Amino acid sequence: MKKIVSTIIAAALITTIVGCGAKTETAAPSTGAAAGGAKTEQPAAAKKPVIGVAIYKFDDTFMTGVRNAISTAAEGKAQVDIVDSQNAQPTQNDKVDLFITKKVNALAINPVDRTGAGVIIDKAKTANIPVVFFNREPLADDMKKWDKVYYVGAKAEQSGTMEGQLIVDYFKAHPEADKNKDGVLQYVMLKGEPGHQDAELRTKFSIKAIEDSGMKVEKLAEDTAMWDRVKGQEKMAAFLAAHGDKIEAVITNNDDMALGAIEALKAKGYFKDNKFIPVVGVDATAPALKALEDGTLLGTVLNDAKNQGKATLNLAAALAAGQTPNKDNSGYEVTDGKYVWVPYKKITKENMNDAK
Repeated sequence: MKKIVSTIIAAALITTIVGCGAKTETAAPSTGAAAGGAKTEQPAAAKKPVIGVAIYKFDDTFMTGVRNAISTAAEGKAQVDIVDSQNAQPTQNDKVDLFITKKVNALAINPVDRTGAGVIIDKAKTANIPVVFFNREPLADDMKKWDKVYYVGAKAEQSGTMEGQLIVDYFKAHPEADKNKDGVLQYVMLKGEPGHQDAELRTKFSIKAIEDSGMKVEKLAEDTAMWDRVKGQEKMAAFLAAHGDKIEAVITNNDDMALGAIEALKAKGYFKDNKFIPVVGVDATAPALKALEDGTLLGTVLNDAKNQGKATLNLAAALAAGQTPNKDNSGYEVTDGKYVWVPYKKITKENMNDAK
């Protein structure tokens, strides 16, 4: 009797084990094939392309907006792997190497150094992985290296011109802004990264716009604050120590530096008791809009992070799919077969909702 019971139990255990093994084998494939190679009835989901995205540094306020816009635009369209290059070109090159090793379908690169884009293009071309640069324009000769290289950004000279126009508009409406009544605008300039095309062109064209209006200008001081708010505050404090109330306007290459300058000016009693000085920036970031609302920032220029991020993702997705980017598949006009230009817009307290 014991033998019969043992035999029955053993048989049941074998059946259970075989049943479990069969279940595992059926569930294991993730490619839509059932055991024995037969296809399952439900179709497999289409695989999304993988896009490797490298930002020059994560703690840049404007680039945070672009990064978020890329992530939002990718929803349902692509998988994005976004990395921080920590403001070091060698680090970014290593990140690109890793993307290539992972065999991503396209690259989207915000270069640390625009002159270093050529190395990235060579790497991408060898691996046959298309690349979209954004916000920092590579050299024209580098852009010609390969037909699968694109750029998304804005024309820096336009933002500089608009900054200058904001200053002109203010001085025409407020003759008292000419403190010493000499008919000359005494200004200080806070520049971004030396050699960066946005920094150089915004600096040049902001002053050109003022001079084109018929106003005379005198530069009291100019220094780089590397796009940084804290550095902007430090440099502005130094300007005030050297020139004091002789300064009649503060022109900066971006909002973070403008906000730093405003903090230094506040420490010297500005923006209360009718003591005002016009400060202008570029980007129309959320903190800058708050300063517009508070009346400490005269104006800024909308650098459209949302559309720069969206255009970058759309171009990269089209390239990943083996398509040539155009308005139909990206939603943006492609100029000269390689460039998408996102226009700037002047923003003051009166139209700040346009930036929001």
